[in-house]
Amino acid sequence: MSDAREADEPQNKADEPRTEADGPRTGAEGPVDAAGERPGEGDAAAEPRRTTQDDGGRRKYGPLGSILVIIPTYNEAENIKPIVARVRESVPDAHILVADDNSPDGTGKVADEIAVEDDHVRVLHRKGKEGLGAAYLAGFRWGIEHGYGVLVEMDADGSHQPEELPRLLTALKGADLVIGSRWVPGGRIVNWPKSREFISRGGSTYSRLLLDVPIRDMTAGFRAFRKETLEGLGMEAVASQGYCFQIDLAWRAVKAGFHVIEVPVTFIERERGESKMSRDIVTEAAWRVMTWGVSSRVNKLLGRKNA
Repeated sequence: MSDAREADEPQNKADEPRTEADGPRTGAEGPVDAAGERPGEGDAAAEPRRTTQDDGGRRKYGPLGSILVIIPTYNEAENIKPIVARVRESVPDAHILVADDNSPDGTGKVADEIAVEDDHVRVLHRKGKEGLGAAYLAGFRWGIEHGYGVLVEMDADGSHQPEELPRLLTALKGADLVIGSRWVPGGRIVNWPKSREFISRGGSTYSRLLLDVPIRDMTAGFRAFRKETLEGLGMEAVASQGYCFQIDLAWRAVKAGFHVIEVPVTFIERERGESKMSRDIVTEAAWRVMTWGVSSRVNKLLGRKNA
């Protein structure tokens, strides 16, 4: 492993963590409540949509702390440099952790080159392709160990707009988790085929009804968590991957009583590279959600506490 500069560490720096492979290297709309009440039509959101019961302003939130944007990659060599540049421009104080699953196209090497030039960028090299969920969990653990107060999920392919990240962070000042949502007023998608929109909308509706949660975009992957939220979700018990991973975390957040807000975002279909979505991923999500939903209802009928 080549030497590189260390990123400025927030708070107290922990010892450098290791994975099975190498360790990281430097280098408009008004609110819509859970009952479904909506304001007038518009393109952007001035206020977020609250998805848990409003605390009436009584709860006090501490400062956000330092920000880590986690970008998982697998064969994103064409996309990683522009997305990192856009994040750095949109939120200059944030640090970025590229979690690369040993991409055959050399994404990890490109990320290392970026990190050598920019001390706000780190790279977590993983052994191989283990799924989106595993990559994010590794990134969450790394960020918490290094004292970051906010951990952000963001795709590498440009579908999540870094320019919208400041709005998510602003909303997080009064929440535990903020979701960048396509399916609340003001949210939209660009360049998606109808079949893909049907799967996404249908998956969110299916999950919302089976799991009895008010979140409109259950599968959204553009999210900002407070550190304390992740610590309270029982991450060690999360085994879901891909499409299902986002549903799992959102459901856990609601069950744990965290204050979740959805902020409308514009989702743009990737222009370069290939989507990782597959029939197997969708099938896994449908099966797991049905299992969770049935189990939850049985436990409720029997007076048991959900795990």
